Amino acid sequence: MTAKEQAFPSVWARPQRQRREQPSLSREQIVAESIALLDEEGLDALSMRKLGTRLNAGATSMYSHVSSKDELIELTVDEIYREIEIPPLTTPDDWRAAAWTSAHSLRTAVLRHPWIASVLGEVSGASLGPNMLRMSEGLLTLFEEGGFDPDGANTALGTLFAYVLGQTTSEAAWLTKLARSGQSEEEWMARMLPAAEAAVRPFPRLRGQFEARMDAASQQIRGSDFDLGLDVVLDGLAALRARAV
Repeated sequence: MTAKEQAFPSVWARPQRQRREQPSLSREQIVAESIALLDEEGLDALSMRKLGTRLNAGATSMYSHVSSKDELIELTVDEIYREIEIPPLTTPDDWRAAAWTSAHSLRTAVLRHPWIASVLGEVSGASLGPNMLRMSEGLLTLFEEGGFDPDGANTALGTLFAYVLGQTTSEAAWLTKLARSGQSEEEWMARMLPAAEAAVRPFPRLRGQFEARMDAASQQIRGSDFDLGLDVVLDGLAALRARAV
C-alpha cells in the first residue's frame, strides 16, 4: 500500500490510536493552544514546531494525537463551532428569533477568530466534526420544530449557514488585513476617503450610497448591513415555511 493510499482524508476518518498509558498531553490541550496561537498571531504563525514549543512538548507526544497541520486545522475549526448558541423553541413561532440568535452567534464566533476565514474552504472533513454535527442537528431541530418540513429544514439550514459565512468571512478577511496593517478601521478609511470620493463621483447611485454612509462608523455599517441581509434571508425562509403549513 502506498503512502497516498494509507493517508486519511480527514482527522475524523482516522482511527484513534490505542494507548496503554495515560498521555502527558491531550488532544484538547493541543487544540486549545492552537486556537490561542492563531488568535494571537494568525494563520501564518501556526506550525507543529511552534506549537510544540508553546506546549513544551516533543514531536512524539504531538503526533500521537495529530498527524499533520491539516488535521490540526480541522480540529481547531470544529472547536470554534462549539461556541455557537442555538436556543430552544418555546413555541413554533419562535423559530425566527432563534434563527436570528443562532446566525449572530455564528457571526460573533467567526469574527472572534478571524483566521478561520482563510481555512474554511480547505477543511475537507468539517462536516464530520462533532461540534459541526451538533450545530447542524440543532439547526435542523430548530427549523423542524418551527414548522418546516424535513426538506425545508435542510434548505433553511444550508441557506442560513451560507449567508452568515458568506458575509462574515469577508468581514473576517478585512479585519485580518487591518490587523496586519497596524491601523484602526477609522485610520484606514480616513486615508482612503479622498480616493473613494473621486472614484464614485461619475456614478450617481454609488455616490449617493457613499455620501449617505460617510458619517457612520464602519463597524456600525457592517453590523446593520448584516442584520438587513439576515432579515431578507429569514423573510425568504418564512415563505418556504408557509408552503409546509
